[in-house]
Amino acid sequence: MIRDFPVDERPRERLIKNGPESLSNHELLAILLRTGSKSESVIQLANRLLTHFDGLTGLKDAVVEELTSIKGIGQAKAVQIVASVELGRRISNLTFNNRFIIRSPEDGANYVMNDMRFLSQEHFVCLYLNTKNQVIHRQTVFIGSLNASIVHPREVFKEAFRRSAASIICFHNHPSGNPTPSREDIEVTQRLVECGKMLGIEVLDHLIIGDKKYVSMKEKGYM
Repeated sequence: MIRDFPVDERPRERLIKNGPESLSNHELLAILLRTGSKSESVIQLANRLLTHFDGLTGLKDAVVEELTSIKGIGQAKAVQIVASVELGRRISNLTFNNRFIIRSPEDGANYVMNDMRFLSQEHFVCLYLNTKNQVIHRQTVFIGSLNASIVHPREVFKEAFRRSAASIICFHNHPSGNPTPSREDIEVTQRLVECGKMLGIEVLDHLIIGDKKYVSMKEKGYM
């Protein structure tokens, strides 16, 4: 039981003394869970929970129903976990919601990387920018395998007109984690660039997002 731990080895006390960065994932989770059960400590419960979801990557997408199906996790604990994950997600995006300026492909990749690199399906996302290259809107245009017939320019540019956007940056993720462009990626990019020229709304770049990696179609010379 946690009460059997020496005081200076308990997660809560260590966090107060040394800061949250000194704790492991299961120790931080144990603080959220607060209590274990008669048969296992809260540390053991946190370890079992992380093992079940294959670490934080799986836990971040868990819903209340999945969590409560695990022995020792009631609705209150499940809600605390889901709320904490969502709060962390919102905090990680705070910097980018205050009219973030896109100055380079790296800026664009940083804006979406945390949200897109874990997605299990391909998402086609557009950022709509004003004349100062500030992000004024973000829109998921399509979810599914990418090809030129499905990602229709009408859907991409419709939102640009609604927002009076001066330019667009497009993104889509490769769930494999490898951002190497496919033939379809290149075709979609070139089609959108041509439509943008006719409409007077520049497509600045199309970034393919992998796992902490990205490819800029502009830097590769495809647009």
